[in-house]
Amino acid sequence: PESRVPRPEARGPRPKAQGPRPKARAPCSVPVPRAHGILRCLQSDPPTTGAAAIAIEIERKFLLADDRWRAEVRCSEYLAQGYLGGTRSSVRVRIGGDRAWLNIKSLTLGAARLEFEYPIPVVDAQIMLAQLADGPVVSKMRHHVDIGQHLFEIDEFDGDNTGLIVAEVELSAADEEFARPAWLGREVTDDPRYYNVNLARRPFCAWESS
Repeated sequence: PESRVPRPEARGPRPKAQGPRPKARAPCSVPVPRAHGILRCLQSDPPTTGAAAIAIEIERKFLLADDRWRAEVRCSEYLAQGYLGGTRSSVRVRIGGDRAWLNIKSLTLGAARLEFEYPIPVVDAQIMLAQLADGPVVSKMRHHVDIGQHLFEIDEFDGDNTGLIVAEVELSAADEEFARPAWLGREVTDDPRYYNVNLARRPFCAWESS
């Protein structure tokens, strides 16, 4: 399998400060590391003394109905990632520009999953992708689109997953309301084929043969 890490590239300027916003936005080039000992989805209600903090990602996935979202892209970043195996969790190595992260996420279906993410040296990440990753590297251009108080991350895949575009929105609670733009299509949160870890094992180009 191909182990070469695609050369990162980026499009669009950094967003300019425009006064207070409902939620803080990190520029595309500075993703926010997740789960450093905090309760991510219940930050206003921290665990009691002595209790372990739990990192829960609540995220919903959608296909795109059309290309109208492209006119609303704030910025984009190129990502390359691979997986190091695991039966109860996925261990992901990701490179974006001059940064890299190690991510551990529970292998469960649905919107809510345990997730921990930590920054690592880019050189280490490159070695892991080249020598330790199972299957090919999954690469994509991630586009950031702000809709109301929520950030939609729209992943446009390339390589063996060319043609697949998936939008993700991260929520604070499973029942949180969010605006649904007209370009948002069918929800695929509960379809395991669209999970990145499974795209590394069975890419989009192989689906028609199944």
